[in-house]
Amino acid sequence: MPFDLRLWMQRCRQRVPQLLPSSCALCGASGRQALCAGCHGHYFSKLPARCRQCAVTLSDAGADADRCGDCLALPPAFDATIAVADYLPPVDQLVLALKFGGRLALAPLFAQLQRDALLRRHAMSAPLPDWLTAVPLGPQRLRERGFNQALEVARPLARHLGLPLYPQLLQRLRDTRAQSSLRQDERQGNLREAFTVAQEFIDTVRGRHVGVVDDVLTTGATLNEVAATLKRFGAARVTNLVFARTPPRQAMQ
Repeated sequence: MPFDLRLWMQRCRQRVPQLLPSSCALCGASGRQALCAGCHGHYFSKLPARCRQCAVTLSDAGADADRCGDCLALPPAFDATIAVADYLPPVDQLVLALKFGGRLALAPLFAQLQRDALLRRHAMSAPLPDWLTAVPLGPQRLRERGFNQALEVARPLARHLGLPLYPQLLQRLRDTRAQSSLRQDERQGNLREAFTVAQEFIDTVRGRHVGVVDDVLTTGATLNEVAATLKRFGAARVTNLVFARTPPRQAMQ
């Protein structure tokens, strides 16, 4: 097999940080962990009430409800979403560092925190998925970035949970414009019929509970289209496993 320099460099980026002394990804404190105890306690130990379907934080007035008004009014195709934290500073910098900075050593940290969030929900009777998959990138974006950040997180997450991972289950039928560049009313149309289930996995999907891994849920358009695709092929339930959830607009002001 010919030597693939890009693949070799990608693996080096993943392995070297595991062999050298580390520092906290948020505050820079030296240590062997990617996240120091202080930052973990400050940013990831608070557990606000969230909508069980889209994981948006609920106001104090709605904390006793289990779904937000948007999900009640227009239910999405997915059944549940589990998020670690809100997409706010400085947590958003972790996502950007992984996604655009190539800091693949953060992927195991994301996976560990997402595992903990999922198991907390499971302890409150939420069912575990039968197996995991990751939101796929389009071919052009994958070539540009060199890796799929959702898949980089899904691999260690599947190991932590002892669940099978099917990276090739979902396929993008076409490259789409970056969702972040579109208005909210354009996002759904941009993704319509953008995904399918690979032929060899059609029987695997039918009647099963699928866990879909991604980095951030913003409007939910991508994950909604993924879930609609999986349901069209017979999935019984779809749970999103995301690292961060964009909070309600008023929380960002």
